[in-house]
Amino acid sequence: MSNEPKGPVRLGKALASFDALWSPRIVTRVNDYDVRVAKVEGEHVWHVHENTDEFFLVLEGELHISLREPAGERVVVLPQGAVFTVPRGTEHRPYAPSRAAILMFEPSGTSTVGDRHDEVPDHVDATTGHTLGS
Repeated sequence: MSNEPKGPVRLGKALASFDALWSPRIVTRVNDYDVRVAKVEGEHVWHVHENTDEFFLVLEGELHISLREPAGERVVVLPQGAVFTVPRGTEHRPYAPSRAAILMFEPSGTSTVGDRHDEVPDHVDATTGHTLGS
């Protein structure tokens, strides 16, 4: 993906261009960061990003993020329009009780399953993001 201006990206159109769950598409780049959108439903996988925070914005539906922290396990519930940042080094597992759409902001090349993770189920795409239209 080049840094040449192409014009605005309509997130609804970007989300309508693919059906795969847990398989983010890169809609643009900001400096060395990807802005990714994904359709999600069900559980992702427990994983950790050792060197980067992970930003979530819920575009449609609701997203739950389970966190394993020194004080114990907790769940953050994000309704449509909510944002949350998972701090680097925090084990977490996103979950959507029904179909949802999210936007993530993270360094280019960041794996969707982090640096450490449980076994990756078939419905989770272990990727650094796909270009829009692929």
